Amino acid sequence: MARGRVTAGTGAAPREHRPGHRARALSWRPERTTARAPLPPPPSEPRTPMTSEQVVEETPQARRREQRGWYFYDWANSAFPTTVLTVFLGPYLTTIAETAAQGRPYVDVLGFDVRPSAYYSFVVGSAAILQIILMPVAGALADHTGRKKELMGLFAYLGAGATLCFWFVADGRYLLGGALFLVANVAFAAAFVIYNSFLPEIATADERDRVSAQGWGFGYLGGGLLLAFHLALFLKHKSFGVTEGEAVRIALASAGLWWGGFTVIPLLRLRNRRALAPGTETAAQAVTGSFRQLGRTIRELRRYPLTLGFLVAYLIYNDGVQTVISFSATYADKELGLDQTVRIAAILMVQFVAFFGALLLGRLAGSYGAKRVVMVALIAWVAVVAVAYFLPKGSAGPFFALGFAIAIVMGGTQALSRSLFSHVIPRGKEAEYYSLYEISDKGSTFLGSFTLGLALQLTDSYRLGIISLVIFFVLGFVLLALIDLPKAIRAAGNQVPERL
Repeated sequence: MARGRVTAGTGAAPREHRPGHRARALSWRPERTTARAPLPPPPSEPRTPMTSEQVVEETPQARRREQRGWYFYDWANSAFPTTVLTVFLGPYLTTIAETAAQGRPYVDVLGFDVRPSAYYSFVVGSAAILQIILMPVAGALADHTGRKKELMGLFAYLGAGATLCFWFVADGRYLLGGALFLVANVAFAAAFVIYNSFLPEIATADERDRVSAQGWGFGYLGGGLLLAFHLALFLKHKSFGVTEGEAVRIALASAGLWWGGFTVIPLLRLRNRRALAPGTETAAQAVTGSFRQLGRTIRELRRYPLTLGFLVAYLIYNDGVQTVISFSATYADKELGLDQTVRIAAILMVQFVAFFGALLLGRLAGSYGAKRVVMVALIAWVAVVAVAYFLPKGSAGPFFALGFAIAIVMGGTQALSRSLFSHVIPRGKEAEYYSLYEISDKGSTFLGSFTLGLALQLTDSYRLGIISLVIFFVLGFVLLALIDLPKAIRAAGNQVPERL
């Protein structure tokens, strides 16, 4: 999710991203597996990742234990995109900047005059640029050092800590709010890259669609439950004895507590597969080595043209998904004339329905294959956009029905794309390749936004703007259909699942 979560209500950039079961009793004792632990290679030899054959040799009980822990990171981190990005931070930080302006048209941002209304957009854009730069570095560092779990925890707690500190953003401290958002958003993306890279290590080829879909569904459920509490606090803040601003700060800070608190579960359950260096490598050497490895990976990508083709197809159709999600609030407000209460209710409905939608599409993938299900979902996206074009003004009921349809296909499209990509990654490069995957998510949104903006600029019609996004789903469908996935999987040295 990044990963895309529903972003109705603020116009904030989606993520990706973006998003359970009760945790079982935790134990520091590792699960026994049927696979014998490999001896660490000599320091002069390259460290070898766990192969898919070794994943198969692990007992199903051991794999399920790790999978359940893995789900809980989706549950934990979804507090950030839903509460922070979707609803509260954008309007609140804009208000803080307006307060600091004290009636002036601009506020000072590192020597530049910036309108308070534009401040949050510039912060979001800056965060996206930093994500694109740093996500590949985080992925390469994780693959180079083998310390995936530790690095995921480092980035997760860095982001959760920055989110917790939103409590101090008040009284015109717009620069503090922007700086905390940059840290939290970049750390969120880096941790998510490493989190995704665990998927091919904890699930066999035939398990990944189900595991990915359940993780995505957990994210929607966890994020939705916390958001429901926060919306109740915000709408009834007088009953709780707090001001509206204090309610927002409580919501933002508690999202950090939720994220950090539930991250403990995956950190206890997940395991590093690679033999680690004997401890002689310094931090500077590790970073330098990760840069060299990243360069090799980018050059090596030319050897896997079908993997690159999948990334391009995903970039295009996911851009359509993200743009529809981010534009839905504006469309509901400006074109359909629906009030904020309707839009808030739609947020909650989509979060909870998307939980069941992700599980449903995951089950269908087990029967019909993930590629077929994603292609059918893209056809459904075309239908969604076409129906949105014809919605009458003030039509709350049809808007909810359309939101229901979006929720069914939204999580499944992204979850199954994540599991499909796991099959076409060369072994030992999972985190690096998932960083490229997340760049396709984070860096592609300008295409849909530019297309939408151009349509609005030329026609001044929100309806023609929304229908213009059909091209992303049609083109993505065609490109995905043309990719020979079994060939791509074999080229990457991986096992082709029974159903694809």
